[in-house]
Formats: sequence, C-alpha cells, structure tokens
Amino acid sequence: MASIVCAFCSSSSVPLKDKRLLEVKLGELPSWILMRDFTPSGIAGAFQRGYYRYYNKYVNVKKGSVAGLSMVLAAYVVFNYCRCYKELKHERLRKYH
Repeated sequence: MASIVCAFCSSSSVPLKDKRLLEVKLGELPSWILMRDFTPSGIAGAFQRGYYRYYNKYVNVKKGSVAGLSMVLAAYVVFNYCRCYKELKHERLRKYH
C-alpha cells in the first residue's frame, strides 16, 4: 500500500528553519523569526539575496523595460514622503494670511 503525500498536511518533513516566510503557519511565526540570523553578516546576506532576486526578476531579462527601475524610484519617493510627513503636515496646516 502506497502512502499518499498531501501538500497541505500540517505534519511537514521540512524543518521550520528551512521554510520560507509564506510557508510558515501563523502559530509557527514567532519561533520562525527567532531562528533567523540577526548578525550583521546575516542581515547583509538577506539584503544581498533580495537584491539579486529583484535584479534577476526585473532588470536582467531579455525584454527589459523601465518597469524595474521605476519600481525603485517609486519606493524611493514613498520612503522620502513617509520620512518627511511630519514636516509636510505642519506646512499644510499653516495659514498664509
């Protein structure tokens, strides 16, 4: 009799540390976060993996366009808006008369 492997079963043979974020259940999330590498080299490695994933998905393609670079520009604009929101809010509420 062959055993049936279910992709959605809760008992998984993959260790929690090797799971990706989207594969982790909500109850396992705190222990998964504590298993991450928060040393400076671990954080630098995470940024490097993210950069290479982004570069290979949006920039280094056969039929490239400005979409990859425009996403970086949009993220930069949103980040600076959030950073300067307090000053912009104060400027907006000032009366000029």
